[in-house]
Amino acid sequence: MRIKEATRRYENWLGRCTPLVKRDLELKHRAMADDLFRFLRATFYRWAQVWREVCPEEARAPVVLAVGDLHVENFGTWRDIEGRLVWGINDFDEVCPMPYTIDLIRLAASAHLAIKTDHLIIGPKDACDSILSGYHEGLDQGGAPIVLGEHHHWLRQLATSELRDPVAYWQKMDALPTYRGKVPKSAVRALLKLLPEKDLDFRVAHRIAGLGSLGRQRFVALADWRGARVAREAKALVPSAYTLAWDGGPTEKIQYETVLRKSVRSPDPFVHRRGRWIVRRLAPDCCRVELSALPQERDESRLLFEMGHETANVHLGSRRAARRILPDLTARKSGWLHEASGRMVKAILNDWREWRASV
Repeated sequence: MRIKEATRRYENWLGRCTPLVKRDLELKHRAMADDLFRFLRATFYRWAQVWREVCPEEARAPVVLAVGDLHVENFGTWRDIEGRLVWGINDFDEVCPMPYTIDLIRLAASAHLAIKTDHLIIGPKDACDSILSGYHEGLDQGGAPIVLGEHHHWLRQLATSELRDPVAYWQKMDALPTYRGKVPKSAVRALLKLLPEKDLDFRVAHRIAGLGSLGRQRFVALADWRGARVAREAKALVPSAYTLAWDGGPTEKIQYETVLRKSVRSPDPFVHRRGRWIVRRLAPDCCRVELSALPQERDESRLLFEMGHETANVHLGSRRAARRILPDLTARKSGWLHEASGRMVKAILNDWREWRASV
């Protein structure tokens, strides 16, 4: 199946799962053509379809509740129930039972592409080795939440350097256009449950964000509360695209909140599933960290190590994960991650060139 046909098939399926925003889908299609790294971020449905063909041996690895759409820009910060700043994976739209290797290979492939587009300057093999070292250590130690305090001073400096200026952040949020259509009642109820007070006046805006989920409904409630601005977002949830690629394989059950609850993390208390919506607090320090906004002076090897460690934190939420994964991981030949991710990069590059030619 070619990339254009695969995209049409996926979007037809997506439209049966949830109402689509056509203008946002068109924006996504253009973004896919503009940049190779953005193409990767926007096309997990294609990755799910081809990765078993490209990496057949790796696809036979032990199954865990995996992220699926993992990449080097799917990490960010949030505040836990104690108000502490936490760093980790911040999007689980595609989570479902998958071989643990899918997350490692996709994360490594995204590092390859970030290097190609000059967002990272580390060597591709060194990047893969750092991811794998962090993942192995995370499994060995039983995982550990990455709280940006006394134990992760360097990462706190790295992450907080990107935290948005509150004035500029809220100016940008206030500039979001008011949604003029009919907001689904279920979305309104979901937003109301997460606002800090009942009967709080708020404005509902349309927000364009992300790439993998671009095209789904996304509503933001903006309000003034006790001297400052607050925002809550409701985003439509659908089953993982992995279920479309492999019919009869994983369940179509949406497991976003399951992975949040079971992973070795200090969770964001403002992220919840409400029916077919995932709702969360939006704030300057609750955001995805983009590579382009990181300071020039940074230890990229250590950053990728922590990404591997955080991936282990998520996988450890599955029953007997370490006991099942470690023997498989130890038995793999040296350089397997670099070699497998390199094969996937070639497949992505071929699809991207074809997509650019078609649009």
